Amino acid sequence: MTDRRTRPAPRPPAGTPATADLANRARASLADAVRLTRWAELHLGAGDGASPAPTGALPAAYVERAAEELGLTHGQIRVGWDRARLAGLVEVHGGHARPGWRLRAWDRDDTAVLRGWVALFDAWSLVHPAPADIAPAAVAEVVEAMPQLLSLLQLSAGPVTVPDLLDLLGQRVSELRDERCEIPYEAEPAAARTAAAQVPAQAPAPAQAPAPAAACAVAAPAAPAPASVAPAGAAAEDGRPFPLARLLRWALGGLAAVDAVTLGPARATLTPLGSWAVWVKLEQICVAAQSPAGNIEQSAAAMLHGCARLTPGPARAEYRAWLAARPVGHAVAELLQAARGEDALLRGLAFEALRVVGAPAEPEVRAAVREPALRPYALLWLAEHDGIDPDEAQHVLTAEESTWLWVDTAAAIADHGEAELLARHLDSAVRTTVPRLLDEVRAVGHPRTVQVLVALAAAHPDPALAKAVRRAAFQVHTGGV
Repeated sequence: MTDRRTRPAPRPPAGTPATADLANRARASLADAVRLTRWAELHLGAGDGASPAPTGALPAAYVERAAEELGLTHGQIRVGWDRARLAGLVEVHGGHARPGWRLRAWDRDDTAVLRGWVALFDAWSLVHPAPADIAPAAVAEVVEAMPQLLSLLQLSAGPVTVPDLLDLLGQRVSELRDERCEIPYEAEPAAARTAAAQVPAQAPAPAQAPAPAAACAVAAPAAPAPASVAPAGAAAEDGRPFPLARLLRWALGGLAAVDAVTLGPARATLTPLGSWAVWVKLEQICVAAQSPAGNIEQSAAAMLHGCARLTPGPARAEYRAWLAARPVGHAVAELLQAARGEDALLRGLAFEALRVVGAPAEPEVRAAVREPALRPYALLWLAEHDGIDPDEAQHVLTAEESTWLWVDTAAAIADHGEAELLARHLDSAVRTTVPRLLDEVRAVGHPRTVQVLVALAAAHPDPALAKAVRRAAFQVHTGGV
């Protein structure tokens, strides 16, 4: 079985450095993070799963020790640790930090290195904190608009002036607000445009990781045009000012902080790594546009319904196309929201789609373990993600969790399947006797238990077994034993 985490990286576009050269650039970009992760493994017991801190962050005592032994500043240590976590060099499981699989492959696997750097690139808005005095809604709009600026930088194949970037950013933010039926922006004063040009030659390194914000994903390119952009006094949704020029400086600084762009006097240029990453994202969008079943524009729930009748191969193609057209964080959140609904079929399909997402979905899936309706699905997903064969993954579930999952699957079949399939589902679950199975089903407390048992009784051809199942349904309904 092919490991999703080690699938081949896309070929670089013509005119960009070869994969090996790009991987070496990525290694250089993350050199401090790798050094720190290896130091932590040797000195903090991270290799045994010991936790430097309950949150996964390094406490002050460890920062002091690492800075002294590695010859780095305290700020560099904090930044390096956060970058290591975002790039998959460090994994935090239940408050325990340990070296990730990517660290093991770092020196020998160029694909693993490039995918680690792309994970960091996707998280540029986490690496470089937005100014605390700017409204979160304004920050989110600029993050959502940045794919168009990256596309312009890619298509220009050279420096792009900050005024041009500001025009495009203002145009895209205005479009986003128009889509929400908000009042469009008016022209920005020349003073704000001049301020935007004061981009530093090099982005400052952040002292620590910021509060979470949406990560970047590239969408279809848009050409720059005269834009109507937010005036210096324009307000975001919560009434705070919307300083577009300042937000542009922040966004370019964030991309520079992950080595995706270089900044000069009033201009920005994609680095070779940045150019390669944007090209990969654009290629994914082109593939997504060829979605064979036409679900790319649908909501997660509608897309999953559209995939319900597909065989596994075409369904995975649809998942990939749908995911490629969205920022990964938004896509994962939407899939999990669909899984929380009453339709049991969507629950199973949502986690199949999350298997296509892979490692970026792990934090949200791990959090879903705390939700009873999602817990069995999440535990199986995590087991397979950790390398357990799908045929063996069922062993991570308790008997009660396995029974709950069996009832949930039966509910999906009852709603969307055929009677014969439902009867086979009952036969497949009998461990010893039907009465014992029914006792387990009654005890697990699934909200669809009565409906499932009634449907099973109606579907099964054995009259005696069907009678026992109907009796169990009546007992659950009346609260009897």
